[in-house]
Amino acid sequence: MTRLRYHVLHETRYGYEQPVRESHQLMRLQPRELPWQHCVTHRLHVSPDPSRSRSFDDSFGNRITAMHFESAHEELVVRSECWVELHERGLPLLEGSPPWDGVRERLRYQAGRRLTPAELEASAFLFESTDVRIKRIFAEYAAPSFSPGRPLLAACHELMRRIFDEFTFDPEATDVSTPVLEVFETRRGVCQDFAHFMIACLRSLGLSARYVSGYLLTRPPPGRPRLIGADATHAWVSVYVPDAGWFDLDPTNAIWADLEHITIGWGRDFSDISPLRGVILGGGAHAPEISVTVVPEDEFADLYGGADQPGLGLPPTGP
Repeated sequence: MTRLRYHVLHETRYGYEQPVRESHQLMRLQPRELPWQHCVTHRLHVSPDPSRSRSFDDSFGNRITAMHFESAHEELVVRSECWVELHERGLPLLEGSPPWDGVRERLRYQAGRRLTPAELEASAFLFESTDVRIKRIFAEYAAPSFSPGRPLLAACHELMRRIFDEFTFDPEATDVSTPVLEVFETRRGVCQDFAHFMIACLRSLGLSARYVSGYLLTRPPPGRPRLIGADATHAWVSVYVPDAGWFDLDPTNAIWADLEHITIGWGRDFSDISPLRGVILGGGAHAPEISVTVVPEDEFADLYGGADQPGLGLPPTGP
C-alpha cells in the first residue's frame, strides 16, 4: 500500500488598525485521525501568548483549540505546523454502489424506523445549513446525472465532472460570504463555492453530503521551484453511502480525494469548519494574511535548508 508523508505549514497573521483589548479565538488546524490518515506530529505557535487555552472536540469530532487573549495587542500570529501520513484509499467502485434513489429512500424520515448509528450521523447532513440551501433549481441541475436506478457514486462522479466543466475558477468572483445561489448564477468561484454548490445539489436530491476542509498538494509549473507560502486551504465534498461509509470528491479538480488531500475536518458547510474564527474587542479594520505550504517529505530538506527550517524538522522515522 502506498504511503506518503507531508509537512504542512499554515500561517495566519492579523494586523489590527487599533489595539485589540481582548480576544477569543477558535482554531481548527489539527488534521484528523482517519483510517487513511495519521497526524504524526502537530504544533501550534501563537503570538502573543494567550491568557488561557484549552482543546476539545466539536460535535463533528474536529479538534478545536480555544484561546483567550486578555492583554492588548496590535497583531495576532497563528502558526500551525504538522507532519501528516497518508495511505492510499483507492478509487471507489462507481458502478458497484447502490442506486441513488434507493439511498434517498433509506435516508428519508419514516415514523417508527430506527436509524443505525451511521445513518443517524449522516442525517445531520441532509438539511439546509448556513451556507447551503435546498432548492428545486439545484435538484434540477443535478437531475441529468441522477437517472432512476443509477449507482450513487457513478452519478456523483458525473455531477462532479459537470461542475468542473461548466464552472470557472475565479478567486476574484466571490468571497467567504457569497451565497450559493449567486455562485450558481455566475458559474464562477473557488473551491469553497464549488463544494457548497455540489453539496446543495446532493441535499436537494435527499442525499447526505458534508463539507470537508483541508489541504491539497499543489505542483509548481514544470521547471519552476516549489515556493514557500504559495499554497492555500482547500475544500471538497463527502457523500454518504449506506453500509460503505463516506466518499470524498473534489469538484474543483474533478478527482476523488486520495494521496494529495489532507483532511483537517468536516461540517455542514464552511461556517462549521473555519480554520480560525473569533471575536475581538477593539482592533478597527483588519484582514488576515494567510500562507500555506504543503511539502512532500522527499522535498522538505531542499525547500527548508539552513536557518529557515521549521521547528518540527524532519518527521520521526519508522512506521
